[in-house]
Amino acid sequence: MLGSKIDLLKRDWLDVVFANKNKSYGAYELRQKSASNTARSLLIASTAFVLLFLSPKIVELFKGAAPVEEEVKQVEVVMQPPPPVNPETPPPPPVQPPPPKQDQVKFPPPVVKPDELVREEEPVTIEDLKKADPGQKTIAGDPDADVVITTAAGDGPKQAAVVEDTKVYDFTSLEKNPEYPGGIEKFYAYVQKTVKYPQMAQDANIQGKVLLSFVVEKDGSLTDIKVDRKLGGGTDEEAMRVLRNSIKWIPGIQNGKKVRVKYNIPISFTLSQ
Repeated sequence: MLGSKIDLLKRDWLDVVFANKNKSYGAYELRQKSASNTARSLLIASTAFVLLFLSPKIVELFKGAAPVEEEVKQVEVVMQPPPPVNPETPPPPPVQPPPPKQDQVKFPPPVVKPDELVREEEPVTIEDLKKADPGQKTIAGDPDADVVITTAAGDGPKQAAVVEDTKVYDFTSLEKNPEYPGGIEKFYAYVQKTVKYPQMAQDANIQGKVLLSFVVEKDGSLTDIKVDRKLGGGTDEEAMRVLRNSIKWIPGIQNGKKVRVKYNIPISFTLSQ
């Protein structure tokens, strides 16, 4: 048995190897199935290789035929030869080079002349001025001559309208502020003499200050009298009445001219104890 040839591709040699051994051992079964397992593996590997190789063709079959590229037609362009040059045509004039730069003298040097060549000029006399022509002259007209109008009749030359300065200035930024004749003490003396305490304010014991604003015009009159902070009880109306009855103030001055100025002033109302 041992001296005879053993075909390793057949299963008979397994019995020789596993003689007097436990054939239920796993190696015996694996060796029995090794040939079929090897054949199955080769078949699977070959099939996978063929499918992988033919996969682009299979994809094209499912997607359809690839679009046929359009053939680009080539157009042959035939260039015409240039027209023949007329020998009688004169050649173009040559390009003139730019002129050379010349040195310039900004301030020419003075020329000194000898004394004998310098003529002394005589001073101008009054007689020379009488003979001189100063320009335009006054020509006396003929009072009996006819009047001739050479231009179309119209309204004649118009003078520019005088724009009056109506700006209201602030008394804090003037050359000279407006003031009551005699000063602010005279104004408060006038207020104390003129003001009449309203009965309603006396009954309600209303005391305090009424803050007023007004505009001192160019002629010194007071306009645009307003109550900026009220006290009530008729005191606001009484303070406005006192300002309306005031004499004209001395107007404010700006740039040497009389201007309109806004002025603020308080008037106090106090009950005597």
